Order: sequence, then C-alpha cells, then structure tokens
Amino acid sequence: MRLKTAGKVEEYIHEKLEKEKLHFVLLDPDDVSPGTASGIARISEEVGIDAIMIGGSTGAEGEALDGVVRAIKESSNLPVILFPGSHGGVSKYADAIFFMSLLNSRNPFFITGAQALGAFAVKKYGLEPIPMAYLIIEPGETVGWIGDAKPIPRHKPKIAAAYALAGQYLGMRLVYLEAGSGAKEPVPPEMISTVKKVIDVPLIVGGGIRGAEQARRAVKAGADIVVTGTAIEKAGSLEEARKKLESLIKGIKEP
Repeated sequence: MRLKTAGKVEEYIHEKLEKEKLHFVLLDPDDVSPGTASGIARISEEVGIDAIMIGGSTGAEGEALDGVVRAIKESSNLPVILFPGSHGGVSKYADAIFFMSLLNSRNPFFITGAQALGAFAVKKYGLEPIPMAYLIIEPGETVGWIGDAKPIPRHKPKIAAAYALAGQYLGMRLVYLEAGSGAKEPVPPEMISTVKKVIDVPLIVGGGIRGAEQARRAVKAGADIVVTGTAIEKAGSLEEARKKLESLIKGIKEP
C-alpha cells in the first residue's frame, strides 16, 4: 500500500519492495563505535543491504547517537533510519525515523507519550517520519522489559494479527514483529504468515535472526523486510561481518 503522504525514504522502500525483499541492518550506538559503524555501513552498501537502522533500548541518544549516524552518513549512501527506544533517540543527521508506537505495551508512555515528547524534535530537524506499529513477541528480551510490553505469546499468531491490523487501521504504514535483540529464536513463521495475510502494509521482522536459513524462513512466511543487528555487531572483525552479511543477503534475496 503506497500512500501519497510517503516521503523519499518511504518511497524508496516501496519501490525496492516491488522488485525484491529487503534487508536492513540495525546498529546500536551503545554497542558500536562510530569507527565500527562506519566500516559496517560501507560493507553493507557493498554487499547490497538496503538501509541502516540506528537505535537501541538503552543509551542510544545524544552525542553517542549523533556520532554513529554521522559516521555512517560519511561512509555510505544508504538511507539512515532512526529506530528510537524513546523520545531521546532523535538525531538531526539521519534521513528518517520510524515513528513507532509499541502497541502491546502496558505503559501509555510507549504508545503515545514518548511520541509526543519527540514530535517537535522530528519536525525541527526535518526528519521524515514513517508511522509504524511495533509489536513485541515472546521473549521480547531487553526491549520488552524496557518498553513494559505484554509480549504476544509465540503460539498465538492471531493475537499478533489483530494488533497488526489495528495498527494499520490507526494509520500506521509499517508493521514490525520484534522477538527482541539476541532472542534465542526468531518470530515463528506461522505468526509471520498469519499477520501478512491480514495487513496491506509492509511487514518487518526482526530479533533472533542469526543465519541465512532463519532469514529465508521469515521471507517465505511473508516478511517483506528482515532486520539483523546483534549477529552483525558481534562479528569478530569487519571481514567476518562481511561474510555474515553476504550469507544473510542470499537467504533474503534468493529464497
């Protein structure tokens, strides 16, 4: 579903999705230095990654955030999309921001409160906001705990589908199923396919995807965009990160 209100980055996403599934790399400024982020971004562009997401559950704001975003912008031409854990995760150096609502949070702050506090900064910096329904799936890991989420049980795909469809009807133009950074298992394929059948907007899946086969299963189940982060950040070297990215790309682009 392409809407007339979409900006440049959102249009870029839709145009690429008309041809293939996408792979986004997520980097947390709390875990990577500007130098490392720069190297990963350069390699990401070389191997065919589609965009870089920047954010995290803790510490991803201020100078640390700005430093990583600037380093990435200087070393690659990939879109840099903010993935904020709260209202502090806004940087004027990025291209766009996933303006996300954690729909299954118990705390209204993560549904509308943080968004209200961050809205003026998004406007001031001229960032492109991309409305997104964000859903935490078991186990949820750190983001589930920080966001005070009521994680959707892995064996209850219809609950996830109901939340996703509600998000679309509320006007959100992306749906993100999140198992949590470092989760032992990714979002189940059955849940991905159930959600995909009821929504008309792109579906993003992340958390616990470490290898090409897991990425391939997510795509075959219906994921439009696969996000990997921890698997790349924890690579022992940039060369190992390249090999991991090349493997993941094959799983996503050549299912």
